[in-house]
Amino acid sequence: MGLRPYQQKAHDEIWNYLKTTTSTCLIEAATGAGKSHIIAALAKTIHDHTGKRVLCLAPSAELVVQNREKYLESGHRASMFSASAGAKELRHKVVFGSPLTVKNQIGKFKDGYAAVVIDEAHGTTPTLKHIVSAMREGNPNLRVIGCTATPYRMNYGYIFDMWPDDKVNVRKDEKPAYFTKLVDRITAPELIDMGFLTPPVVGSTNADGYDTGNMKLNSRGQFDAADVDRAYHGHGRLTANIVADVVAQCQDRAGVLFFAATVQHANEVLASLPPEVSAIVTGKTPKAERADILRRFKALQIKYLVNVSVLTTGFDAPHVDCIAILRKTESAGLWAQIMGRGLRLCDSKADCLVLDYTTNIDDHFPDGDIFDPQIEDKANIPGIGIEVVCPACDYVNTFAARPDAKDYNLDEAGYCIDLGGNLVETEYGPMPGHYGRRCHGMHQTGALGVYERCNYRWTAKECPKCDAPNDIAARYCCECKAELVDPNEKLRAAFKELKRNPTEMQTDRVLSMVQREGISGAGNKTVRADFVTPYRSFSVWFMPEGRSHYQQAEWHKFQSAAGGVIESVTYRKDKVTGFYRVYGYNQEVDHAPE
Repeated sequence: MGLRPYQQKAHDEIWNYLKTTTSTCLIEAATGAGKSHIIAALAKTIHDHTGKRVLCLAPSAELVVQNREKYLESGHRASMFSASAGAKELRHKVVFGSPLTVKNQIGKFKDGYAAVVIDEAHGTTPTLKHIVSAMREGNPNLRVIGCTATPYRMNYGYIFDMWPDDKVNVRKDEKPAYFTKLVDRITAPELIDMGFLTPPVVGSTNADGYDTGNMKLNSRGQFDAADVDRAYHGHGRLTANIVADVVAQCQDRAGVLFFAATVQHANEVLASLPPEVSAIVTGKTPKAERADILRRFKALQIKYLVNVSVLTTGFDAPHVDCIAILRKTESAGLWAQIMGRGLRLCDSKADCLVLDYTTNIDDHFPDGDIFDPQIEDKANIPGIGIEVVCPACDYVNTFAARPDAKDYNLDEAGYCIDLGGNLVETEYGPMPGHYGRRCHGMHQTGALGVYERCNYRWTAKECPKCDAPNDIAARYCCECKAELVDPNEKLRAAFKELKRNPTEMQTDRVLSMVQREGISGAGNKTVRADFVTPYRSFSVWFMPEGRSHYQQAEWHKFQSAAGGVIESVTYRKDKVTGFYRVYGYNQEVDHAPE
């Protein structure tokens, strides 16, 4: 089994990386690049050099089988551990498995494994993370390699921290990604230029598309059922016109894949297709029936195949030369996976026609380049971004410039310099001319070469116990975990919290107090006292002619205090009734800590 030059390069880049660090890594390989060949070659190399086992995981039975078959083509044996693929055995040193099957018997994978290879790594799930964590209990030096055509995720952004040139992705939350470094890229335009992929052609749609412009994702990253129903269902004439347009544009094409939004929508699409050469597969299609439909489609006995979320990844039918997208995709990655089903090479196939009847291209590719999606994961850099060099590691960071530093010159590290050429000092050290706090550069440390973020901080406060530099907003030291908050600051915070909560007993200075007489709903005389303190205004009702001992006591206590000057009031709001009650007058007020 020989590798293409770009496949060999990807293999070599990963292997060289694995020899220097235990940090996770990732390769980007466009659909049709032959990831399974790279995975197979990499698994063999790792096993040959370590003598240990290699586990290769894929999210579906089809991909598990496909990746294993590519490995078998090398002339070596491999096991398969996938209940859905029909086999669970571990005789050989390289194992291809499904995540859930492996997790359910994770005890069998804790010892003797050198590496885990994760296919379709953009879908790194809690199950996959659990498997890796458990396997690292048996081997702390376990290598983890991810492979994907789309190294980004919806509502997250890029799934790696460093690009091949060591440039770092800056996240809004600044939390590290699961994969440390993208070590190699094989993009679709490169493969098209090399003649290894079929070029896509975005066709003009001659029928009105679905109204999906206002569809928004909910908190689960999905479209609401009501929006889906409104966009696709019950539009018989619209759907029929769209299908007719696809059929008209595909008269000379061999295989057409339709991507529908729901099963109901897919059936509406199928109803407008010629029945003798059309079929449908969904998640509810029986396994044997689905296999037969896919076999007949690949044999060109079926021309039009409608599916709902089952043929987006791992489906290989090279003759497909039209992709009809009749659904809005939640992400650019999903759209790219769908389009990729039609880019594989096939005899007499000049291009792949892509017909999108929604707003996908405008939503995900605002510049019009379908290979350059808009990935939003970078921290916003308001105003003018300036490049500054980290004094500790020489990494070039980009930070937002501070408007209040515009009158100063900046040195290479981004610190403000006065007219005499001296650093401008503040209580936290030299004054930066930008909003950056900590360097984003990542560098290898220790015997295992683990990648860690540079610790240099432009603005920091030292820990009083260990002198370690910390972010100025940190509450605990990053080194010794000592509390960094000033005790007086804690007291002030507690005082503010007390004054924000009227259900806690407190004593305030009285700014003003006004009495108002009235009549209750039962016809009894009332007196309302309206208090104003520095923290709130509230009212208390008294019953001067009340019959109960409590009412009389409260009224006489108030009369006695009101006969002089009420300088303070002790009170609390009842959590159940919501009424205020006064517990005393002219006691010492609560004082804010200095």
